[in-house]
Amino acid sequence: MRLSKLLKDSGIDIRGEIVDCEITDIVTDSREACFGCMFICLKGGREDGHRHVLEAMLRGAVAVILQEGVKTDAFEACPYVSVLECDDTRCACARIYSAWYGEPSKRLKIIGVTGTNGKTSVTYMLKAIFETALYKCGMIGTVCCSSGDRKIYAHPSDPLANMTTPDPRQLHRLLAFMAADKVEYVFMEVSSHALKLCKTAGIDFDTAIFTNLTPEHLDFHGNMDDYKRSKEKLFGASNISIINADDAFAADMIKASRGKVYTYSGDEKGADFCAEDTANDNLGGINYTLKSKNTIMKVNSPVPGAFTVYNTLCASACALLHGISPAIVSSAIHSMNGVEGRMERVRLSVGADISVFVDYAHTPDALENLLNTAHAFRQAGQRIVLVFGCGGDRDKSKRRVMGEIASRLADFSIVTSDNSRSERAEDIISEICGGFDEKSKYKAIKDRRDAIEYAINNSRSGDIILLAGKGHERYEIDFLGKRDFDERKIAFECAEKYFGEKR
Repeated sequence: MRLSKLLKDSGIDIRGEIVDCEITDIVTDSREACFGCMFICLKGGREDGHRHVLEAMLRGAVAVILQEGVKTDAFEACPYVSVLECDDTRCACARIYSAWYGEPSKRLKIIGVTGTNGKTSVTYMLKAIFETALYKCGMIGTVCCSSGDRKIYAHPSDPLANMTTPDPRQLHRLLAFMAADKVEYVFMEVSSHALKLCKTAGIDFDTAIFTNLTPEHLDFHGNMDDYKRSKEKLFGASNISIINADDAFAADMIKASRGKVYTYSGDEKGADFCAEDTANDNLGGINYTLKSKNTIMKVNSPVPGAFTVYNTLCASACALLHGISPAIVSSAIHSMNGVEGRMERVRLSVGADISVFVDYAHTPDALENLLNTAHAFRQAGQRIVLVFGCGGDRDKSKRRVMGEIASRLADFSIVTSDNSRSERAEDIISEICGGFDEKSKYKAIKDRRDAIEYAINNSRSGDIILLAGKGHERYEIDFLGKRDFDERKIAFECAEKYFGEKR
């Protein structure tokens, strides 16, 4: 693509004289620069691309995008290079990649879901509903990316990263693939990191959904105000906003919305979509009546928990607003057995008289919801045994808080590792244990496999064992790197051995 066309199609304000030529690639890492490429300088937490301009040019870059006001002497040796400036190179990067891939988002109806918790569950529910209505759907999120019934891969630059929203290069490549694959609707989890770093700049969202906002990622955002303002960006880029009216930050998201706003609520009768007569049928799931101006319908989900009420209500509201019939919405939700790693029940060996659930709860709010859900369906005499940890190199402020929640709501807790990364697992565990009441029953076991085995080998009949934090992840990360780790397989093997010996 010619440089002049690439810049024109991106629609960004670029200053500087260009030497029009054919651009062969676009890179943000100077080590990936090649002959005829464009190099976009991004400033990150560890590196600043402006320091590597000369390397990129020596490798063949013919155009460089700089942040306005950043000076470098590297260009004197390469007068043929187009040196261009813009207000925000991150925003420019996303828009340039969009243009490079032919602006694929314009050929798709994109529904973005943001919030601390519930993004994955809501996108999966939406996909199930819209596919039942015979739309071809795509999905971009934490668990996987898919186009129709095929999984596709983002290939992040950092193999240890677990990004909810891919970087612009991968994101627009995925969208281009979906557009070529004749996908009609794309359901995308949109993280606060992606919004703050302008990864979704240039995407015109058809609908934006807000689930909730509780403390998380404060190591990155610094404070809740920055976290909130990052989330607000999505609603300023969407034609329709669907907001959880029961959340403390609902008014902020409504104010930030540019298009038509609809609200949903499990409590407030004045919302556009309300859940009434809610019943929790223990492990049988939940049911309620959804009421709106135009619809009264029964919703029944086999997944237990108050969070399921909000997730199904949110997804139902979105589907109804897009013209899908109440009958199809109700049928799709009733048929959906849940999402991988979200209150997922583990199949155990014959004779095991305990229940084991895997869940992604890794924030204080999610952990509290998980434990409250278990309280709602447990029977008299059943214990709730919690196995959990906290990630390394992440927000440390939540560790003690999660210990306090476990201390209050679990009958017995086992504090263990959970992607300790470059930190010592022992130090993270110690910080978590600082939140436990001295009367609480808990044990610290560093190795996560040993922790799961201990929970099963010391179980009592009827125990509900919750493995929290990893959810869909089938790996563990420590200072040595990433290794395979599947909690479902480990729990099954431990239960087979323990209960097999008892038979």
